Amino acid sequence: MEDYVIEMLHITKEFPGIIANDDITLQLKRGEIHALLGENGAGKSTLMSVLFGLYTPEKGVIKKDGKEVKINNPNDATDLGIGMVHQHFMLVDIFSVLDNIILGSEPSKFGVLTKKEAREKVLALSDKYNLKVDPDALIEDITVGMQQRVEILKMLYRDNDILIFDEPTAVLTPQEIDELMKIMKELAAEGKSILFITHKLNEIMQVADRCSILRKGKYIGTVEVANTSKEELSSMMVGRKVNFAVEKEEANPGDEVLKVENVCVKSKLHSKDAVHDVSFDVRAGEIVCIAGIDGNGQTEFVGALTGLDDISDGKITLCGQDITKKSIRYKNTHGMSHVPEDRHKHGLVLDYTLEENMILQRYFEPAFQRHGMLRKGEMRKYSDKLSEAFDVRSGQGAKTKARSMSGGNQQKAIVAREMDRNHELLVAVQPTRGLDVGAIEYIHKEIVKERDNGKAILLVSLELDEVMNLSDRILVMYEGEIVGEVDPKKTTLQELGLYMSGAKRDTGKEA
Repeated sequence: MEDYVIEMLHITKEFPGIIANDDITLQLKRGEIHALLGENGAGKSTLMSVLFGLYTPEKGVIKKDGKEVKINNPNDATDLGIGMVHQHFMLVDIFSVLDNIILGSEPSKFGVLTKKEAREKVLALSDKYNLKVDPDALIEDITVGMQQRVEILKMLYRDNDILIFDEPTAVLTPQEIDELMKIMKELAAEGKSILFITHKLNEIMQVADRCSILRKGKYIGTVEVANTSKEELSSMMVGRKVNFAVEKEEANPGDEVLKVENVCVKSKLHSKDAVHDVSFDVRAGEIVCIAGIDGNGQTEFVGALTGLDDISDGKITLCGQDITKKSIRYKNTHGMSHVPEDRHKHGLVLDYTLEENMILQRYFEPAFQRHGMLRKGEMRKYSDKLSEAFDVRSGQGAKTKARSMSGGNQQKAIVAREMDRNHELLVAVQPTRGLDVGAIEYIHKEIVKERDNGKAILLVSLELDEVMNLSDRILVMYEGEIVGEVDPKKTTLQELGLYMSGAKRDTGKEA
């Protein structure tokens, strides 16, 4: 008999209007990395939330080491040695790293909190797995990649031996992803068992031993990764062949749509500018991509461009009009659409319904209001139209609260809304973050269609495949400056990497 550390047998979980998990069986071997693959909304996170005690299934049995167990809440899961790194981290921003790690498992003597031993244990674990965290740093002051390390240390601190990673690489840079893959392999080599939810086929091929595929809430099958291919996995996931290459004709740039002149943005963290003296243009009918390692000023630049942040110096022109100091509303109604980097903070109002989110920047238009009253019927029709076009899936359709939708479907809703608005410039920041290969293929096609319809596209992406495949021109940002402009057809990933690390600049001289 196989040595299964966890068995989830015939699990069914329902929500209003949707069966999220329909009779799913998943078996995890001791010491393996087991990937869970599926489209956005296929039921992956729900299944793992059942295992971690966040949801109670309507039907089914969970076994640990061959014995049936009841997991009614996360404390039960922790007692069984099950830990979970959630897609959207469960950390308290104003607490320190150490306080977050020990939260819920605080060490005490005679009712008094004793942190000395906890600190030593955290530092020892941090050294052992090369996680390099500062226990005294506040969560709100550290990078997303560092926050994830804190989540991993939370599991290790509790001596969990079954580790669930839910979309762990969705918000990481390529370098941080490589580090995480190394850490996962080390943990598995020590006998820990890992369940790894992802859409990224390269990562599955790189680290997973086996992979189970879900589609629309149903179990499709489990394969040995060594005996399969990316193509086979993708067709099992979406039920059809997926084209990984972006098909596009040569660009025919037209008039200048966006002109950026000597833009500077002050840093919120230090005295140096976060963005310094950035100048470029984007023309109608072309896709210009800003590439770079995360944290090199891209976020601050897009904030200044779209109106989320202040610009300290320079000038921005859109369709010949100076918009440097204009409001977000003005930019939205004068030709700019924006797919933001952080879908929760800037893309959606999570407690609004899907239909309300779809008209966030248009609710004041006659199509959606009359005499100050919202036209609910028109809102619903519009929301349903966009949901159908972009395959946005939600349990209760237009009435679904945005918060209850999967991350990928939240992203598709934002992309649908922004692409459908009347614009001359689409600013797309990480537009395919958290999407499955089928959705990525569709979004890439739509972006190319926008370009071919004469729109200007400014793409900001950390995904090098996306940068190389989608762009007509690539601008590389390093430490807040544009250090190079390259043609994707004439450059290599290696050259791009040199620019991104600051080792090469436009002059051709070593930095």
